[in-house]
Amino acid sequence: MAESVAESAEAPAAVRHAEEVMGTVFSFDVRGGEPGAVRAALGEAISGLHRVNAVFSTYREDSQVSRLARGELTLPECDAEVAEVLDLGAEAERVSGGWFSLRYEGRLDPTGIVKGWAAERAARRLRAAGATGVSVNGGGDVQMFGTPEPHRPWRVGIADPLRPGGLAAVVSAAGADELAVATSGTAERGAHIVDPRTGRSAVTDLVAVTVVAPTLTWADCWATAAFAMGSRDGLRWLESLPDVEALLITAGDEVRCTGGLASRLG
Repeated sequence: MAESVAESAEAPAAVRHAEEVMGTVFSFDVRGGEPGAVRAALGEAISGLHRVNAVFSTYREDSQVSRLARGELTLPECDAEVAEVLDLGAEAERVSGGWFSLRYEGRLDPTGIVKGWAAERAARRLRAAGATGVSVNGGGDVQMFGTPEPHRPWRVGIADPLRPGGLAAVVSAAGADELAVATSGTAERGAHIVDPRTGRSAVTDLVAVTVVAPTLTWADCWATAAFAMGSRDGLRWLESLPDVEALLITAGDEVRCTGGLASRLG
């Protein structure tokens, strides 16, 4: 159940909730707004995440994506969200030069885009309901809107992949009405990122890539693609993207950053 807590006389009331879905935990921190409207939107956002899991899960034989991959459904027969996600994934493939892929072992698999897209959509639903501050953390990737309280921005710690329990940096959303932070790497899930050229696990000099961008859908895609590229090509490509900053950490404990990242740290 969500809890409402007034943290100070100036701080908007906070509604917090954690939901297990899509194989991870989605954590909500929602500030301000009319309480009834915010709680209703939170319920809708949570239901939406479970619906996304039912539609897109590649582990469920009865999901629309699984049936689409087997040829049992056509795209027009699927929910409209399926076409939306596949269009976004195709755009990610185009922008990344094929380093982001919607396929795994020759089979349709939009897993690399669905979680970020779902978390961003949930956060937007709460923002539209009147919340003045929204943070939705989907398994370590975060979409933020507004502020948690006046004169204080959202801040996100980036875990140090080589020093468990430590932080490599802290990202601040100061001055941004919307900001997302997404990390791809091997520290927690092992070698799960695929090299689209070979279909096998990506073998690069990187252990983690964190991308900071306005929206989580793209931040998540760009982090995955850059990791598969490796530190040199990944950093060069990320530098070419508008409104994107990044932190890359190699297995040799070398830290590489885009030119404007410093403005987002604090």
